Amino acid sequence: MFPVSVVIITKDEDQNIEDALKSVSDAQEIIVVDAFSADKTVEICRKYTDKVYQLEWQGFARQKQTAVDYAKGQWVLVLDADERVTPELKSEIVQAISNTDSSGFYIPRENYFIGKWIKHGGWWPDHTLRLFRKDKGRFEIREVHEKVVVDGKTSHLKNPLKHFTYRSMSDFIARAENYSTLAARELKKKGRCAGVFSLTVKPLATFLKMYFLRLGFLDGTRGLILAVLYGYYTFLKYAKTWESRVK
Repeated sequence: MFPVSVVIITKDEDQNIEDALKSVSDAQEIIVVDAFSADKTVEICRKYTDKVYQLEWQGFARQKQTAVDYAKGQWVLVLDADERVTPELKSEIVQAISNTDSSGFYIPRENYFIGKWIKHGGWWPDHTLRLFRKDKGRFEIREVHEKVVVDGKTSHLKNPLKHFTYRSMSDFIARAENYSTLAARELKKKGRCAGVFSLTVKPLATFLKMYFLRLGFLDGTRGLILAVLYGYYTFLKYAKTWESRVK
């Protein structure tokens, strides 16, 4: 048995969720919090766990924290529907939690864009804190880019999660529309303004950082496309921040 509580949030993920669940099917328990999917997501999830809860969408951080609250195990692994736990990572996790003074572990992510592993542009190793003691970690409540805050020592694992994100440019643009709205809301909460500098220099700086400083050009055409798309996302979130102020 994989001795962790795996928690996943879902919303219309029937194209992704089964492979994610298969990769952790031997977990101590699997918790799914679904935001009333209109597809077959819930039906698929119930093949792997009887702990499927449905809850109106309350934001990424709150939704994930609710899933964590349902967990009964000492250790929690947060997994997204488009991520997969490899056998190598699973073995490393079992060893890591069997004898440790750490309260949480950062896991690298092997991120894929349109079917290819992206190794540059800041996409690798992309360490994210996903494994933690339930009594030591909680999600920081924010609009977007949610993260776990841990009380205690943290360490890093070596084997990556496989992350099959952005299967097309249309997928990126659709999600950028949603994430940029949330990011603008977060900026507004912090009292941040957006003017000409934010709308010109910051998108360009995002592109230059990804494509040149972080060697995105080594990922070929995909590296160029991603740098442009992230520049676009940066422009969009500041444009929406500006729009919310002038309205």
